[in-house]
Amino acid sequence: MRILVIEDDISTGDYLKKGLSEAGYRVDLARNGADGLFLALEESYDTVILDVMLPGLDGWQVMEVLRKKSDVPVLFLTARDEVQDRIHGLELGADDYLIKPFSFTELVLRIRTLLRRPTAREADTYLVADLHLDVLRRRVTRQDQVIVLTNKEFMLLHLLMRRESEVLSRTMIASQVWDMNFDSDTNVVDVAVKRLRAKIDRAFEIKLIHTVRGIGYVCEVRP
Repeated sequence: MRILVIEDDISTGDYLKKGLSEAGYRVDLARNGADGLFLALEESYDTVILDVMLPGLDGWQVMEVLRKKSDVPVLFLTARDEVQDRIHGLELGADDYLIKPFSFTELVLRIRTLLRRPTAREADTYLVADLHLDVLRRRVTRQDQVIVLTNKEFMLLHLLMRRESEVLSRTMIASQVWDMNFDSDTNVVDVAVKRLRAKIDRAFEIKLIHTVRGIGYVCEVRP
């Protein structure tokens, strides 16, 4: 797998190139936005790691141009930690947003997640019956009532709604939401679904999250 890092800080750029190379990736490093954009458009990469505060073209500008011409997965890695910054980056088309200082282990896990995703761009919003999920603003509503979810609950609901009417096994859910191999002695998936149902379905007449005995769970409208 080939990764492009666009980072102007010398120590951070060198650290990323060395660490990712040792993790088994082929890594190219650009020190400014213009060079990074050129490489991203001219070469073939599996993922781009992009800083925001770059000399010349900043990360926002690079992302805006890049997304018009390529669907390569992009992860913003930046010290810009305001909520509006994260929203702006995702609205421009980034696939993920990680704030500095960061854990290298978390960065590698996020890269692996991006590499597992299909290349087609996913929707920013999902609607099943009267349940609405806004991916960019991480907002969930039902009948105009805001439903507050934890991060894992949001990821679980996002997965179920994205795969509407598709029965998802506990193994699949565990790998996608918790990035772990499913252990039959662990009931983490069942507990999480129970808590999610309490928030999504309990107060509403139409139930949307259903158990498929012996297999897993599905999100759909049933007669």
